[in-house]
Amino acid sequence: MENSYCALMPTLAADHVHRKYHDQEYGFPIDNDNELFGRLILEINQAGLSWLTILNKQENFRRAYGGYDIRTVANYTEEDRSRLLADAGIIRNKLKVNAAIHNARVILGLQEEFGSFGNWLDHHHPQPKAAWVKLFKQVFKFTGGEITNEFLMSTGYLPGAHDPACPVYARVLARAPRWSETT
Repeated sequence: MENSYCALMPTLAADHVHRKYHDQEYGFPIDNDNELFGRLILEINQAGLSWLTILNKQENFRRAYGGYDIRTVANYTEEDRSRLLADAGIIRNKLKVNAAIHNARVILGLQEEFGSFGNWLDHHHPQPKAAWVKLFKQVFKFTGGEITNEFLMSTGYLPGAHDPACPVYARVLARAPRWSETT
């Protein structure tokens, strides 16, 4: 999502899925590991598609990926993988499905070492976008520059989710003070 979206939001109805995401979720910190994992799944699946497509399918993703329960997804079998690849309610891309399962297993290891996925992110914060991208490419699958950037902006680790003139900007800044620490 680019900053130009902030200017477009007032043109959308208050109950529009994109407007609700922009006004209530985008850029706000997430303190729950399963929800962080869910956002990573959504960002990975957005690659090559519109964000609106992903937002319209987000409840399907939540259901398909066990409520984003990291341990559940980490234990997915080949049968689960086949089920996901046959689920028309989500993005049926083998690389993206495989990445979700692999990344869940990685996050379990991060939780064991750091106490939580959020703690791991906090441990590496602050750092510039390029360092985050390098780190994510080393640790996770299917996390290039754009996916990493959007995941970190959408979860409050990097600034840029909203223009300073956006009515949501001050609310996000109040809840995501780590923006001011970002280099």
